[in-house]
Amino acid sequence: MNAPEAFAAICLAAVGCDGQLGREEATILRSQLEFRSPYGDQSEQAMGELFDQLLTRLRQDGWSKLIAAAIPALTAPQRETVLALAAHLVRADRQVQPVEEQFLQQLLQQLDLPNGRGEQILEVIALLHRDALA
Repeated sequence: MNAPEAFAAICLAAVGCDGQLGREEATILRSQLEFRSPYGDQSEQAMGELFDQLLTRLRQDGWSKLIAAAIPALTAPQRETVLALAAHLVRADRQVQPVEEQFLQQLLQQLDLPNGRGEQILEVIALLHRDALA
């Protein structure tokens, strides 16, 4: 797995870890990746093929094995960014299920970021999604 595939795999696992991948989640995932290299330059067909391949792996192996296979392909800065984006995607529907929290904690552990860095990232993303004016 190369870095772009690995990055997309972790993002897909974030939206699919609860066993549901609806149209809204797929749209959010796609929109988040479109603003990043190299996805913005890929055709609809190429993106479709990438997600078809990753969805097959997700369904066959589960999110735990998918992220374990993806992480080695990412550099330290890419690992930080994918953690932030995964946390953002998990919280996009404003409801974090226990399996989604488990996903984030397992991802955090496996990414092997410098001491405390991953926790900082998760905290900032949680603050970003907090409905502070409610």
